[in-house]
Amino acid sequence: MDLSKNQKMNSSGFGFPDIMRLMIAVAFVIAVGLYASSNGAAVSNVSILAIAAAIGAYMALNIGANDVANNVGPAVGSKALSMTGAILIAAVFEAAGALIAGGSVVGTIKKGIINPNAIADAETFIWIMMAALLAGALWLNLATYVGAPVSTTHSIVGGVLGAGIAAGGWDIANWGQMAAIAASWVISPLFGGVIAASFLIYIKRSVTYQTDMITAARKVVPLLIALMVWAFSTYLIMKGLKKLWKTDLVTAAMMGFGIAIVAYFLVRPFIEKAADSLKNTKNSVNDLFTIPLIISAALLSFAHGANDVANAIGPLAAINDALITGSVASKAAIPLWVMLVGGIGIAVGLALYGPKLIKTVGSEITELDKIRAFCIAMAAAITVIIASQLGLPVSSTHIAVGGIFGVGFLREYVKASYHKKLASIISHSEDAGHDAVQTSEFVARFKSESVEGKRALLRELKDLADMSPISKRERKGLKKATKKELVKRSALLKIAAAWIITVPTSAILSAMIFYMLLGFSVSNN
Repeated sequence: MDLSKNQKMNSSGFGFPDIMRLMIAVAFVIAVGLYASSNGAAVSNVSILAIAAAIGAYMALNIGANDVANNVGPAVGSKALSMTGAILIAAVFEAAGALIAGGSVVGTIKKGIINPNAIADAETFIWIMMAALLAGALWLNLATYVGAPVSTTHSIVGGVLGAGIAAGGWDIANWGQMAAIAASWVISPLFGGVIAASFLIYIKRSVTYQTDMITAARKVVPLLIALMVWAFSTYLIMKGLKKLWKTDLVTAAMMGFGIAIVAYFLVRPFIEKAADSLKNTKNSVNDLFTIPLIISAALLSFAHGANDVANAIGPLAAINDALITGSVASKAAIPLWVMLVGGIGIAVGLALYGPKLIKTVGSEITELDKIRAFCIAMAAAITVIIASQLGLPVSSTHIAVGGIFGVGFLREYVKASYHKKLASIISHSEDAGHDAVQTSEFVARFKSESVEGKRALLRELKDLADMSPISKRERKGLKKATKKELVKRSALLKIAAAWIITVPTSAILSAMIFYMLLGFSVSNN
């Protein structure tokens, strides 16, 4: 099926009109600012804290609107979840991840990209953090408006970099760390795409390309679900719970493996029972992946809330700490109200503006079914685990979108290869002197055979026919098949461009905002 035939999904937040969504978002930002101003007795400047809290709330809204789509978009695009169901699950688990496993302290300088010792005083540090937070939020807002899923981590990194350079010059930046972050623009989507495509190839060959798909699914699907449990358990222990309990990869993997074995023996009877009532079709096999997809969306959302809430509340916590202590620290305590701003803000932003990006990720890049969405979810968890062990900087956004492109381009290749073999069947059948009825019979046999059966049929026909050059008919079929696009190229170009300019754009915005804040400070002294 082509992208043009995809069923459109509702892109408005719970059906609210635009003005209503805007009013709710503005009310949330103002409410956070007012709360901070009434609970900042310990800080040196309540007004600054209130403004910073409002900007932090704005950032949290934009993280919910943009970044969370990568966790639930494939499940919605494959129709494993409705838009409303996805938003409710993601909102609950994002907030739970932030509040339960978001941690009690946060690093004040994101990713160590600038040297805190080069910052002159606490006031300058506050302006840097505030400029970075506002610049990152503005860029995310723009990216969401144009429908481009971007990395919130890279947005805030660019903001800190730009304001830091504006405050302390070029030498303040850790350019080695920035080079590593730039490398993730290639590493993240490449890993995600390759791993997702690899899983899809395996499922196709072991299940959907088999003559008896249901029998194959009985054996393979429980193993795939157990592997998913292993990957997600390890991922959650390593990343989602790292601020509550730190452990190494081996320990996390062993614990995950134990959980996976239990899951296998629990799941297998249910899969076998479900398979008894299924028809021998690909759609029936797809239905076996519905529950795993829902669970994966919830777990990805929990881990994302635990990790990426720091992008919203990290700078806010740093500003709060600097206003209390009057100094610049490498770590800052996170008050409960600050954590609530991040967790609730992400959930509210998702509910109000998340559907736009969920639609982009779920249906506007390539058509997704449940098997493809499952492969993307697996790629997201496994890539983070591998990258963490290798010390490679990766972006969860880039991994998920890379996985979507990976399965999409694999589908294009498989479709072109299928048409090539079909054209070869017709050509060899005609060369062997078969009439139209015999050729149709061979085509029907080819479509119903497994991978091995298709290869045997091709060998059979080649033995019957003289080896001849590719016919005009076959060349025409190949050309037509090659032109069939199952991945939207305009989406690829738009997203790639947004990724490349995220850090420099947020850096430039942040530098400009820093100079404005500094000028405002000087004029009031």
